[in-house]
Amino acid sequence: MFQRHTRFLGGLAAATCTIAVLVAAAGAQQPPVSTDSGDSGGILVKNCMVGFVNKTKVPAQAQGKLLELNIEEGMTVKKGDVLAVIDAEQAGLALELKKAEELVAKIAAQNDINLRDAVATEEIASAEAKTLEELHERGAAPYWEMRKKQAEAERAKLRIELAQMNEKSAMAEFRVKEFASRLANYEIEMRTVRADFDAFVENRFSQLGEWVQPGTPIVELVQMDKVRVEGFVDAISYAGQVRKGTPVAIEITVGGTLADPVKKQLTGTIDYVSTEVDLNGRHRIWAEIKNERIGEDWLIKPGMTATMEILPIR
Repeated sequence: MFQRHTRFLGGLAAATCTIAVLVAAAGAQQPPVSTDSGDSGGILVKNCMVGFVNKTKVPAQAQGKLLELNIEEGMTVKKGDVLAVIDAEQAGLALELKKAEELVAKIAAQNDINLRDAVATEEIASAEAKTLEELHERGAAPYWEMRKKQAEAERAKLRIELAQMNEKSAMAEFRVKEFASRLANYEIEMRTVRADFDAFVENRFSQLGEWVQPGTPIVELVQMDKVRVEGFVDAISYAGQVRKGTPVAIEITVGGTLADPVKKQLTGTIDYVSTEVDLNGRHRIWAEIKNERIGEDWLIKPGMTATMEILPIR
């Protein structure tokens, strides 16, 4: 029994050593990161890829029928351009109703007739009460007649406070109606779909006359005046050398053939360095660069390959 137990522990130890060796071998065979030393003494990041800065599916924000659709695939639009218009007749009628209610509330809030009447009544009641007090002191008026006039004067003062409170309430109601009108106007504005940035129309998902719901994608826009060059750099070998704002030299293959490629040289700075290290020990980095317009097309397109050299800071 003891011998079998000893042989089992020995076999387990041998298996553990074998697993450790295999794990070490597997780690040694991991693919290297695409970094090297550049001609300028910097860090050369190979196999970079050009990507989008903004690629957005623009949705409908309200339900209704598409009455206008002002875009086609391949078009270029500017920020603020109207892409589509959803039927706003019902929303327009609601706005007119809210404006009418707002006007009524405004008239009521500006009406001070009750307050002026209460002030005038209080002046007369106070004067009468004072006269009765003087007559009572001379014995020319009964006590209860004097008290009656004093009570009327007090009620007149309360009417002033009530009128003032009603004015404040009317003003608050006017503000409520005013906000309701603004909300109804915003509902109409939501039915006008606009571009949030200068963009290229990549895809059009909806058709003219189609019924859309909030969240229904209408068009896909791609920002092309700026693009992003993204790559990976060894986080261990170059620890502390790759930081946001570090200058870079970028070479992008923009055409030609495999044997004779056409390349574009650009400069920029690192705009992002990931805090996370992936399974291959690399940081993800990217730099934004300005694109170049060629007629109706763009020189640099997402999906192109590039090389980035992180230049030494002198």
